[in-house]
Amino acid sequence: MPLPECRPGHREQNGGVIAYSRRSLRRGGRDNSPQPPTGRLRSLFRPRSVAGQVFLLQVVIAVLIVAAALIALVLQAGDDSTKDARERSLGIAETLAYAPDTLKAMTGPDPPKVLQPVAEKIMKGADVDLVVIYSKDGIRYTHANPAFIGKPVLGARRPPHSAITQTLRTTQGRAVVSYVPVTRPGGQAVGTVAVAITVQKVESTAGRQLPVLLGTAAGALVLAAGGTALVSRRLLRQTHGLGPAEMTRMYDHHDAVLHAVREGVLIVGGDGRLLLANDEALRLLELPPDAEGHKVTDLPLDADIAELLTSERTASDEVHLTADRLLAVNKRPTAPYGGYAGSVVTLRDTTELRALSGRADVARERLKLLYDAGVKIGTTLDVWRTAQELADVAVPGFADIVTVELAEEVLSGQEPTGAINEARRAAVRGRPGYRSLVEVGQRLSFAPSTPQARCAETGRGVLEADLMTARKWRAADPDRARRVLERGIHSLIAVPLRARGTVLGVVDFWRCRQGESFDEEDVPFAEELAARAAVALDNARRYTREHTMAVTLQRSLLPRALPELSALDVAYRYLPAQAGVGGDWFDVIELSGARVALVVGDVVGHGLHAAATMGRLRTAVHNFSTLDLAPDELLGRLDDLVARLDRGGAAGGKEGDREEGLTGATCLYAVYDPSSGACSLARAGHPPPALVATDGAVTFPDLPAGPPLGLGGLPFEAVELRLPEGSRLVLYTDGLVEDRERDIGAGLELLRAALARPGRSPEQTCQAVLDALPPDHASDDIALLVARTRVLDPALVADWDVPRDPAAVSRVRADVARQLKDWALEDASFTTELVLSELVTNAIRYGSDPIHVRLLRDRKLICEVSDGSSTSPHLRYAATTDEGGRGLFLVARYAERWGTRYTPTGKVIWTEQCPHGGAAPADGAAGEDLLDQWSDDAL
Repeated sequence: MPLPECRPGHREQNGGVIAYSRRSLRRGGRDNSPQPPTGRLRSLFRPRSVAGQVFLLQVVIAVLIVAAALIALVLQAGDDSTKDARERSLGIAETLAYAPDTLKAMTGPDPPKVLQPVAEKIMKGADVDLVVIYSKDGIRYTHANPAFIGKPVLGARRPPHSAITQTLRTTQGRAVVSYVPVTRPGGQAVGTVAVAITVQKVESTAGRQLPVLLGTAAGALVLAAGGTALVSRRLLRQTHGLGPAEMTRMYDHHDAVLHAVREGVLIVGGDGRLLLANDEALRLLELPPDAEGHKVTDLPLDADIAELLTSERTASDEVHLTADRLLAVNKRPTAPYGGYAGSVVTLRDTTELRALSGRADVARERLKLLYDAGVKIGTTLDVWRTAQELADVAVPGFADIVTVELAEEVLSGQEPTGAINEARRAAVRGRPGYRSLVEVGQRLSFAPSTPQARCAETGRGVLEADLMTARKWRAADPDRARRVLERGIHSLIAVPLRARGTVLGVVDFWRCRQGESFDEEDVPFAEELAARAAVALDNARRYTREHTMAVTLQRSLLPRALPELSALDVAYRYLPAQAGVGGDWFDVIELSGARVALVVGDVVGHGLHAAATMGRLRTAVHNFSTLDLAPDELLGRLDDLVARLDRGGAAGGKEGDREEGLTGATCLYAVYDPSSGACSLARAGHPPPALVATDGAVTFPDLPAGPPLGLGGLPFEAVELRLPEGSRLVLYTDGLVEDRERDIGAGLELLRAALARPGRSPEQTCQAVLDALPPDHASDDIALLVARTRVLDPALVADWDVPRDPAAVSRVRADVARQLKDWALEDASFTTELVLSELVTNAIRYGSDPIHVRLLRDRKLICEVSDGSSTSPHLRYAATTDEGGRGLFLVARYAERWGTRYTPTGKVIWTEQCPHGGAAPADGAAGEDLLDQWSDDAL
């Protein structure tokens, strides 16, 4: 049905319209003004009000009761009619079946003639619908329709054993049929009597009673409606015409005010009695639960609160002290707003608000402290620095003193192996003026009963709120405990530094006398702070382990000490970058003929891979240098090696198993010959060397750059320079002259200025260079190698041209003997003659012109025999029956080192011996045999 038009004084709610006067709207839906009888009647029948709904509900219930009674009566009448019909049909059937005349007629000659008149008389007199008598074979003797006489009945034809009654549905309605057998005196059935009657004939009796029943029901309904109207009218006055939704809302509001709000509410009547007090008011004023109904003056209240409640004045946020609380009180009268005369009072606990405000400030400070911890802890990958950052963050925001103890394994980058029974002080921080009992770096041991050991064992923070009463802590180390307490420290929280399931150490938070003690609420914060710091410490530990491994690998791959050289005075510096271990390297390699190779290289990148690559390249340079290759040829072979390694790494099986490429490595290789002062240099993408003359002039030789190693495609070129004695050759990596804030041109100028001073030793030169180009914030490794040249005295060099004649061997031996006598090396004469005789003999027999012998006196006695052939001799072991083939074996036996180097015109076979005597054989007999063999072979 359409909704009524909304007008002022109406409000739609829950799909309907509830009528309110303007005054009732102002008063929250209640209207206390008197209503005329017609208005009350309209309100009574308005279904939106509680009274109207109750009235309608009771009327409906009364109607339903009357209807149910009528239905029950009708059903009962129908059941009674069926029962009467069954009894009537069964009685007629039994009477007829048990009559002696019926048995006599059925056994007579013409049963239908005798029985049909009797059946018709019964149907008319007893008001039944059908009387059928049939034989035991089912042949009808009687029927209402004479045409059916003599015909068999349908269905079961045999007589029943006893009387039965059935209810059937027929075209005339519901009917009841009774079957009774007709039996002889001996019990043998001769036929059946069936009597049928419709129930409708019996129901006419109940129909005559229905008007009386309807009248009685109507009277009862009228009485019920009247009583309901009286009850609903009284309910209407008490509910003021409110609907159920509005009453529910008002009840919810009332319940919320009384129980849900965190504010006390009191209602005091005009007679000074407490009418209402919610739970919060009872708690704040500490009133008994049965305080309602008592006079305010009889309640256990403070005088000023009682005076305010009983007075007529109003109050707005007046603060009163009651019990141990500060209450803000508001009071207003209720009479102007309807209802009974009195006042309503609200109470607010400002003490708890202040406490909550203080706790909120503490929580805000804690959150800020955790934020600072995330920003300030772990700024570096240094374990010591990270531990100190933890201590710095927690003081003074959380603790007065913070100490951090870490396991020894953590400080060295290893995994802690067990319980933290011993640790090392890694950091300490206290308020100004605090001096630690244990300095950073000292060892500490923790007894099992100490908070530190307990927290490390359980993995949770341990609180000692009052150290004065902590007996286990004091008993573990009485002397230290006494000194701690003497400094005013009274409270402790020990928290394990736990990361990835491993305890790295312990952090202790201490408070002094002027501060508050720690409590249980402080432990979770301390654990959170320690957990964040533990992750940073573990990262630093893992980095320390990786860095230590890389540094160890790098140091094992770099030269541990430089060889003692007569040709050069060498000094070096190696400084790793801040980013970690890199791939820069240097080397000083002794070559034959008193020559020296200087090497500086650089592998792009940092870490273990760069260090391992550097070791591979350094080893390759060492191997190639033993072949006495020229610098350009050596770099060419090194370039081929790097290219093969790159191809092998790129062809790895799985993509994750492929090695990083080596392309990007650079190298500078120089060979200095002190006998001539010549220096041959070649570079592969490396910065050029610096040459400092004896007068301090600095030049950068124009040396072809060449491509970095591994690129291939371009040959390397070597340049030969003549270096005066006392000049300095400076080799370096690009990390020295180039960084993020300075290009390589500016770096070379700074290097030139640092080198431009004569008279410096190599050590002084290295220091001057690092002072001018400080590596404090270097992003790349720095390798610096300074070599000051020396030239051999010509008097220490002797050489002879040897004709290709076997007789010249004896002359060479004589010349060598005289030269060794002049050098006061007679002790080496025998061995030297032996070695040179064999080498010269081989050159004459198997070499080609020109044949030349050179003898150098350096730290070693060096013998060189050169010829024009490029065929190198090979050492072999001759059989006992062989006449020759023992020459090189003798050379290898008596010389400390020997080898072959190739020149543009042939080859040089060289040996090195101790200047004061040859290498003697292992036993004298063997030496004599060798001497005999040599004598026969040489002569």
